[in-house]
Amino acid sequence: MTANDSPVLRVAGRPVARCVTRPELPGRLAPRPFLHPVTTLAGTAVTELSPADHLHHLGVGVAVPDVEGHNFWGGRTFVRDRGPVELDNHGAQRHTGFPLRGSDRFEEELRWVAVGRELLREHRTVIAAPLTGTAWTLDLSFSLTNVTGAPLSLGSPATNGRPGAAYGGFFWRARKEDEPAHAFTGAADGEAAVHGTRADWLALAGRTWTLVFAGATDATRRDPWFVRAADYPGVGSSLACAERLAVAPGESVVRRVVTVVADGRLGRDEAAALAREAVAR
Repeated sequence: MTANDSPVLRVAGRPVARCVTRPELPGRLAPRPFLHPVTTLAGTAVTELSPADHLHHLGVGVAVPDVEGHNFWGGRTFVRDRGPVELDNHGAQRHTGFPLRGSDRFEEELRWVAVGRELLREHRTVIAAPLTGTAWTLDLSFSLTNVTGAPLSLGSPATNGRPGAAYGGFFWRARKEDEPAHAFTGAADGEAAVHGTRADWLALAGRTWTLVFAGATDATRRDPWFVRAADYPGVGSSLACAERLAVAPGESVVRRVVTVVADGRLGRDEAAALAREAVAR
C-alpha cells in the first residue's frame, strides 16, 4: 500500500482521520475502504479496526450485510430459521479513484462487486471541518447506484428474521473502554431506549470523548439508529429495518451523516447544540 492510497484528513493542521482505500483483508471480512484511525483534536482515538470481538468491524465506513444475498458487511450471514451461518457469499468494495482530494476532504468512487459481478457503484464524499476549539465534524455522504440492469434489494439480519439487528449502511465502530459508552438522544438515555429509534441526533460518550451523530437529510433522518454500547460501542444508520430496501435499475440510495467528534464527555444540551450547528453548516 502506498501513501497515495491513504489520504489523511486534517483540521487546523492536525491529522484527524486516515482513509485506507485498498486494505489487505481476507474475503470473509468483506474488504472495503474505511477511515481509521479517527481521533479527537486532542489525539484520542475514537475508532477501532478489526477488534477481537468483531474482526469485520473496520473503523468508519459503509457496509451492507445483504445485497441480493451477497454479504458486504463481513463475518457470518444471518439465515432465516438457521441463524448466523458461515457462507461463501462475501462481496468487496473496490476503490477506483478520487475525483477530488484535499487536506480536509475527498470524493471517492467505488465498485461493489460479488462473484465477479458489479452490483452497485458508489460515490462517497468525506469532509472534515472545525466546529469548536475541542470539536470537529466528519461529514460522510454516499450514493449507491444499482448498475445491474435488474431490480436489487438491500437487507439486514432484521429483515431476514433476527429482531433488533437492522445494521447496514453508515457504521462507526467506536473505541472500547473498561466501562461501556453512554448512548443518548434528546429524549432518551441508554442503549435499550435509543436503539431502533428515529432521532435527529444520537450521542455516544466515552470516558474522555463524545461522538454526536446527526442525519443531515430527510431520508437519513427517517432511518432508525442501530446502537450498541454494552457488548461493544458502535453506531449505525439502518438502511433496511422493518423491510428490505428496493433499488430499481439505475436508481440511487443517498444518505448523509454528520458526526461531531469532541473531546470530553458531553451532556445532552451541549450535544444537541453541536449537532444543530454541525448540520446547519
